[in-house]
Amino acid sequence: MDAGKGHHWAAVVDETGATLWSKQIDNDESAILTALGEILELADEVHWAVDIAGTSSALLLALLAAHGQQAVHVPGRTVNRMAGAYRGEAKTNARDAYVIAETARHRNDFSAIDVPAQLAADLALLTAHHTDLVADRVRMLNRLRDVLTGVFPAPERAFDYSAHKGALVLLTGYQTPAAIRRRGRARLTAWLAGRGVRGADPVASTALEAASALHTALPGEDVAAQIVADLAEQILALDDRLKHVDRQILETFRTHPQAEIIESLPVMGPILGAEFVVAAGDLSAYLDAGHLASAAGLVPVPRDSGRRTGDLHRPKRYSRRLRRVFYRSAQTSIVREGSNRDFSLKKRGEGREHVQAVIALARRRASVLWALLRDIRVFTSTPPVAHAI
Repeated sequence: MDAGKGHHWAAVVDETGATLWSKQIDNDESAILTALGEILELADEVHWAVDIAGTSSALLLALLAAHGQQAVHVPGRTVNRMAGAYRGEAKTNARDAYVIAETARHRNDFSAIDVPAQLAADLALLTAHHTDLVADRVRMLNRLRDVLTGVFPAPERAFDYSAHKGALVLLTGYQTPAAIRRRGRARLTAWLAGRGVRGADPVASTALEAASALHTALPGEDVAAQIVADLAEQILALDDRLKHVDRQILETFRTHPQAEIIESLPVMGPILGAEFVVAAGDLSAYLDAGHLASAAGLVPVPRDSGRRTGDLHRPKRYSRRLRRVFYRSAQTSIVREGSNRDFSLKKRGEGREHVQAVIALARRRASVLWALLRDIRVFTSTPPVAHAI
């Protein structure tokens, strides 16, 4: 199946590679069910392969699962490389579907696609939405700082708008130095306090100090002030949406049977925990901690040739999302005092660069988390006592 948003293309080949069936299928329940019936009539046993295991193939995969059929995932990069092994240079949906079918016929090591349970599906949607909102917030903050620098550079330096709600509230009402000076400290403090800003007086004092340093009206100040006010309001509204999504993720993640174990690992909060559940999938698929670390791209791969041995490189095929979970948790953990920071400093003392030390720590944390899930126990700072059998 060459999956797409509007339609899929299905190609069926037999054990010799001959094409038995090849058609376009609309991404619609009735069309998929009709094609499914026709394909299942061709043989007693059918093996399915899809190049996309995402939203565009969600309906297709759900209908296959409902009829007792399971598909494997043939990555797009593999399809692209395998296409060169067949005659012709044309690229069509029909040819792509044929290459997918042929690749799956020759190889039996592709990962099976499991239709997620309701909990996993909910977490996948919530974490993806959370990631999009965070990206939107970063983009708007960068735009806000850029516009503000052009007309009022002093407060851009004075406040950290990514973490200071009071500064954003200030910008919704006052964006130019002249407006802040006219308001005065007492009235500005009262205005901020009336809008729920904590520490309103220090915010007003800092803003007045910045306004006193600029008495020249820069070109485009009036239009820029409108843009700054609009961006500040959008960021504040976005913060409220993020808080709501965070609560949803927390409540949903806590219903997972292994949530307590996952969250017990230091700095592995509900957000990272939910992303781990989504990215890792069925944990029974990982035979040991090394398999989990390898899936996250934390294990180097050798590229030996001839007499050259021990040439290790970063892998190219791994779960980016799973790697991000362990990398972010490792980065956060080294900020705090403790064994994680000590391990990172030890690696730096061995001559490793910062990124190498973080990856080594992420690899260690993956092993610890896998052991916790295997033993069904929460993390403790002291190792468990081994009992003789």
